[in-house]
Amino acid sequence: MSRFGEFLGARKVEAPAPAAPAAPEPVAVPSEPAESVAKPVSFEEMNKEELEAYGREHGVELDRRRSRKRLIEELKEIDE
Repeated sequence: MSRFGEFLGARKVEAPAPAAPAAPEPVAVPSEPAESVAKPVSFEEMNKEELEAYGREHGVELDRRRSRKRLIEELKEIDE
């Protein structure tokens, strides 16, 4: 103990042992249809943000400043 602790008359206090972490609870995952099953994609139903996101998922960077029609044409060229 330090001299300061002796001066104050403090006793040495031992820290409690840390509690062991509890095992994580298993998480229930809802069963949904597998997304790996290819669904037919309808570009005409997508907005510009969705078209851009779809392009990014497939490694294509689209410019949203272009018209929606032009974005769809670019995606169809890549999709073929």
